[in-house]
Amino acid sequence: MAALRVMVGVKRVIDYAVKVRVASDGGSVQTQGVKHSLNPFCEIALEEAVRLRERGAASEVIAVSVGTRACQETLRTALAVGADRAVLAEVGEGAALGPREAALALAGLVGRLRPDLVLLGKQAIDDDCNQTGQILAAILDWPQGTFASGVAVEGPWLRVQREVDGGLETLRLRLPAVLTADLRLNQPRYATLPNIMKAKKKPLEVVGGGEVGVPPAPPRLRVLSLSEPPPRQGGQRVDDVTTLVTRLRDSGCI
Repeated sequence: MAALRVMVGVKRVIDYAVKVRVASDGGSVQTQGVKHSLNPFCEIALEEAVRLRERGAASEVIAVSVGTRACQETLRTALAVGADRAVLAEVGEGAALGPREAALALAGLVGRLRPDLVLLGKQAIDDDCNQTGQILAAILDWPQGTFASGVAVEGPWLRVQREVDGGLETLRLRLPAVLTADLRLNQPRYATLPNIMKAKKKPLEVVGGGEVGVPPAPPRLRVLSLSEPPPRQGGQRVDDVTTLVTRLRDSGCI
């Protein structure tokens, strides 16, 4: 089989080092003036796609994202890391995208770009969503390998090592396929200054979300409210086990 065309889904999230604050409306988090970055698991998926191209298994790496115009910054980062071109499915400010809506948009992008392999991060750190890859595979009716910790191309097949509760599982998937990257798949590289400058000249296409299947209706998954966790109480010292058990029982812990 010829070298693969790989599509990598990337998401713009609040940077992992930022302390997240609940907004005054109680239904979202504060995003104004907050540093954003590429979702760490998407970084791993992107790194794997670039490595496949460097090994000669892939001919092109296309970074895609679904979101507002601000996501162009994230896509430029993906281009600096090694993607060849990028496509943004743009939606309006305030549009809520659940796993189903994101998967429908990615399926629309698959129809436009015709990739042989779709790589996604296993989850997003801003909402812990980890179903987008599975929903996408179901929509496309493609084989899927989730939580991948090892990937090897074998002609028209893909050998995937994935982490499960009992250890490691190895799958052999027929291409085209959908993969979601686990934490131990690789160590992402940093974007160097020369590559950041080169990324400004790489093509970045913007299409309307409606053109790739983002439904106009509200998402099926809706956040009702958000709240800060209660402050931690100070520790207490007890004299013996009996007092400890009594304190735990009185507090409802046992």
